[in-house]
Amino acid sequence: MAAARKGRARPRAPGPAPRTAGEGGAAMGNLGLRRVDESVAAKHPALRQYAACQSHAFVKGIGAFLAGSGAAFAVQKVVNKKLPYALQYNLLLSVAAGSLASYMVTKAETQKCSDFWIYLETGKSPQEHTMADGLSQPTESLSPEDAERAAPPVRRNKYGDIVE
Repeated sequence: MAAARKGRARPRAPGPAPRTAGEGGAAMGNLGLRRVDESVAAKHPALRQYAACQSHAFVKGIGAFLAGSGAAFAVQKVVNKKLPYALQYNLLLSVAAGSLASYMVTKAETQKCSDFWIYLETGKSPQEHTMADGLSQPTESLSPEDAERAAPPVRRNKYGDIVE
């Protein structure tokens, strides 16, 4: 039976046939599990690095969930000897602690990926990009001398009058 199957091709999964560049429409490229239009990939050459960074951030989040849940469970087992309560609450608190840890890690790592993306696309860090766009830092954290220099620029109309 295995010998009879060896020469036959496997049937393709149902669904539309894969497109190629020669069949009309835009060519598609793979980016992880998703397909990305080649024109988008050409506009953003750093797309693969950004996708890899995001993937790494999500894996770190999963690791943080597992580590946070496990650590919370272990701590609660020790505390449970002095203050007994049901296992369901122990699991609930462990999952909640793991979720919080996962959220915090994933949020921080995703922000790093966003900053990395901005750097790869513009060649400037997000802080430099913000300063170049004319957006200043909050004046609360600046000294009074720096706050005067960081005051928003005066807007004028086409006649030279100051516009508030």
